[in-house]
Amino acid sequence: MYAVVAHFDPETEFYIKTIWKELCEKSISKYAEEVPDRRPHITLADYTEIDEAFISTFEKYYRSKAKIHVVFSTLGTFINTGALLLTPTPAKELFELHNNHHKNFNTYSNPQSLYLPNQWIPHCTLANRLSPNKLAEAFNFCNSRMNTMHSEIVEVSIIKVVYHNNKAISVPAISKASLK
Repeated sequence: MYAVVAHFDPETEFYIKTIWKELCEKSISKYAEEVPDRRPHITLADYTEIDEAFISTFEKYYRSKAKIHVVFSTLGTFINTGALLLTPTPAKELFELHNNHHKNFNTYSNPQSLYLPNQWIPHCTLANRLSPNKLAEAFNFCNSRMNTMHSEIVEVSIIKVVYHNNKAISVPAISKASLK
């Protein structure tokens, strides 16, 4: 599987990784340890297959895109997933980035994707696969530990999710584009 993901400025990335580490140290979530090269992100799209033409078009397309300001002020979960999410305030620029990506790469569309326009819920995962008790513990910890964050999306990457025994073990970047 491949994904196109939006990455944050270094300060935001460090802050979220610190939260991941603290959740791990408190034995609430091992999300930080599951995949060594995982970075905080918002997923824009996912694909079962991509090719060289996709990568080339991606690099040209994103080279001219501007950084996007996002504000994180909401903690939440997807129902019955055990995932704790940091959700950005809905902003026109973020939704335009997402919609325009899908318009420009529609020939690669995955019809089963949860990341398609009109069904996408932008989020950054803080923890996942938690029991109800651990989810409540993670929520309470993050709710007391975190404040509203002003961030920037500064890079968009194509990542490849590598699986072993149906578990993600690595997410190397195939291509990266810094936003201007």
